[in-house]
Amino acid sequence: MLAAADTYDALVAGFRWRIPARFNIAAACCDAWAATEPARPAVIEVRADGGTDTLTFAALRQAADRLADALRSRGVAAGDRVAVMLPQGRHVPIAHMAIYKLGAIAVPLANLFGVDAVAYRLKDSGASALITNAVGLAKARAAGAACLIVSTDGPDGAALGFDAVCAAASPAFATADTAADQPAMMIYTSGTTGQPKGALHGHRVLLGHLPGVQMPHEFLPAPGDRLWTPADWAWAGGLLNVLLPGLYFGVPVVARKFEKFDPEAAFDLVARHGVRNSFVPPTALRMLRQVKGPRERFALGLRTLASGGESLGEETFAWGREALGLTINEFYGQTECNLVISSCAAIGVSRPGAMGRPVPGHSVGVIRDDGSAASVGELGQVAVLRPDPVMFLSYWNKPEATQAKFVGDWMTTGDQGSVDADGYIHFVGRDDDVITSSGYRIGPVEIEDCLIQHEAVLLAAAVGKPDPLRTEIVKAFVVLKAGYAESEALKADIQAFVRTRLSAHEYPREIAFIAEMPLTTTGKVIRRLLRDMA
Repeated sequence: MLAAADTYDALVAGFRWRIPARFNIAAACCDAWAATEPARPAVIEVRADGGTDTLTFAALRQAADRLADALRSRGVAAGDRVAVMLPQGRHVPIAHMAIYKLGAIAVPLANLFGVDAVAYRLKDSGASALITNAVGLAKARAAGAACLIVSTDGPDGAALGFDAVCAAASPAFATADTAADQPAMMIYTSGTTGQPKGALHGHRVLLGHLPGVQMPHEFLPAPGDRLWTPADWAWAGGLLNVLLPGLYFGVPVVARKFEKFDPEAAFDLVARHGVRNSFVPPTALRMLRQVKGPRERFALGLRTLASGGESLGEETFAWGREALGLTINEFYGQTECNLVISSCAAIGVSRPGAMGRPVPGHSVGVIRDDGSAASVGELGQVAVLRPDPVMFLSYWNKPEATQAKFVGDWMTTGDQGSVDADGYIHFVGRDDDVITSSGYRIGPVEIEDCLIQHEAVLLAAAVGKPDPLRTEIVKAFVVLKAGYAESEALKADIQAFVRTRLSAHEYPREIAFIAEMPLTTTGKVIRRLLRDMA
């Protein structure tokens, strides 16, 4: 964990990893608090009617013990994969704690996944059980799932009811004594560049995340802190950036099931339920920008606002300061090695257009193809040096893909970036997102950041379109704000807007208006679909 410091250099100098040989996530996030402060709130679940239900640490441990006993009595053993496909709510931490107590491996799946996505992940992981709700149960059946299924919406055919199996189980369960490196969870990559891969993580991954959580949230926990994110708890951004660290630190986590992100409802939730610390992905932040006068309309008590998953952009960074009175602390990581770069305005680590600096404890650099360090300002690949406690163990059943992830001891990310003279790392784009036009290498981030400054643009993505003369041209896909209509005149106006603010080789020579941006369940733009469309 980080100790509060006045400067980044002091923070780095004072940091030491303390990873024990034996560690279990459930023992740290559930059992420890239940033994010392049983009535402490763990999760505050917001119901559809606006009321709340609080899950205390005592109730969390009892429910997790019962579920663990129920699963073990039905043949689930240490090392087995157990999928969890549920929306935000109390059942998610109960399921995860039960799985870790068993020494089994949690496989979080987004409730928004379609049948094919569910079928692929259940088959690839070899899941022996699935904990889901009625929505997930229907998808699992359509996917031909043959594993044990427990439904939080009650028994349905061969599916067992969550409450019934827990009520019949023992309330006492001994948490497995696991090694810190023993597999605890398998999180599938977003699949933005191909078929998703299961990134296997040990129990130590939670400890590896803590400095990267504390830095953007300015030395969480502080008195009165309360966490919330709209990110799905099946994603590393929701599970490992918010839910599990919140439980570890004893900071209440607000849960709210959103069928679709609603900016007005999000601000209302933050105000109504006393959220002090929030992680909001950039796409959702850009949607929040539609809400006029948020501080005047909502009694916001935010202490920290963090963002990651995609580049924040200078425009959204500036909006945070102007509209919310907060510096949005950007961070960076990926499923395989998360939260390794961060900003922290409290100690002066904050620069518009930069992701931040390496989080203490992590060695992060920008490298060339041969693994040598790139020069200041030189475009290269963002990489993380092993060993690192937040780094994945391997890809599930994919040794070749695991090996290909490394250049020497550098774990490559597939993200292009550069480092400036002050040590800030700047994101340019995924390897295959970088556009080559007339000899220039163009990152999409700067173009997209400029596009959303146009008064008519809500969301935008830029990709390269093959061109016989220029190799590629920049093509932009744009979602318009309400009240604006597609027209050739508007296209020309947007093109001129970018050209006058950036350069002649960066402006989009083609613009396509689309009704909805294709996004992964983590809120990232699926650029390969846009490239196919281009």
